[in-house]
Amino acid sequence: MRGRFITVEGGEGVGKTTNLDYIRCALERAGRTVRVTREPGGTPLGERIRELLLDPTHQGMAADCELLLVFAARAQHLTKVIEPALATGEWVLCDRFTDATYAYQGGGRGLPWRQIESLEQLVQGDLRPDLTLLLDVPVDIGLARAEARSALDRFEREEAAFFERVRAAYLERAAAAPQRYAVIDAGRPLSEVQEQIDHALSMILDK
Repeated sequence: MRGRFITVEGGEGVGKTTNLDYIRCALERAGRTVRVTREPGGTPLGERIRELLLDPTHQGMAADCELLLVFAARAQHLTKVIEPALATGEWVLCDRFTDATYAYQGGGRGLPWRQIESLEQLVQGDLRPDLTLLLDVPVDIGLARAEARSALDRFEREEAAFFERVRAAYLERAAAAPQRYAVIDAGRPLSEVQEQIDHALSMILDK
């Protein structure tokens, strides 16, 4: 039986790291074998591309270059990790996927969504996540959390307006595909956030 593909999305400081571990544990308690991975990255080559994308010294990177690097890493990730795991029945839990590209390169950078759609079809074919958990908080809260956490990477150094566009793009995507997305109010206390996650997971675990 083919595995299921779950992605966790959201802007900066929404709590993905904490909740990814919670989701993994919840799936394993339900008897699923889980492969946890991330984008950009997930493979040795993808991690090298991730370093390029996040390095603050590359502030002048062209938006099209950024987009193509993201999809180059994704092509390797799909071929070497995601598709093989799904084919053997593992459930893949991925920290960001193509919805992040629509949000960051589409919403944030202003690249046309049709351009992203073309690359999505080229690289992914018909593969789409079975469930996307969108952790959502107001931009000012998320940025405050990110700044308190560690040194800022190239994306985290963007202006608040950039992240407002990212958040708007995420929410637009979620509204257009409610059968795939679960929007999680990540500004609530952690226990309440995880209650929302449990409810969303129950929908896919019961199928």
